[in-house]
Amino acid sequence: MKSPGYGKVTGRFDSDCPGTREILNRVGDKWSVFIVVLLGDEPKRFSELKRTIGGISQRVLTVTLRGLERDGMVKRTVYPTNPPQVEYALTPLGRSLLKPVSALALWAQGHKEAIGRARDSYAKRVGVSAA
Repeated sequence: MKSPGYGKVTGRFDSDCPGTREILNRVGDKWSVFIVVLLGDEPKRFSELKRTIGGISQRVLTVTLRGLERDGMVKRTVYPTNPPQVEYALTPLGRSLLKPVSALALWAQGHKEAIGRARDSYAKRVGVSAA
């Protein structure tokens, strides 16, 4: 049985659907991928996520976590301590995203050298910087 939503595999993927595009923008952005993968092992506090994800600003992390929470993929729990302790965990919906997102992250990690070589080759052919 074929699943809907996989482009040429079924011919049923609607690339003009704004809802689908919005969801793909959320789950496909680089910070969401990192966050989902990091929360896959166990819940984490904001500061632990920030420390683990190099190069993310506090504001971008906050906005991304809020978006994931709004979309039902992350649960935010506030513990009544002084100061309040906040923890983030994947919901069942977020857990269902973990496998494909982890596969994408592992693919990127396993192919970064090949992509780097392709970028260098392209830069030489076109005469631009590889960065």
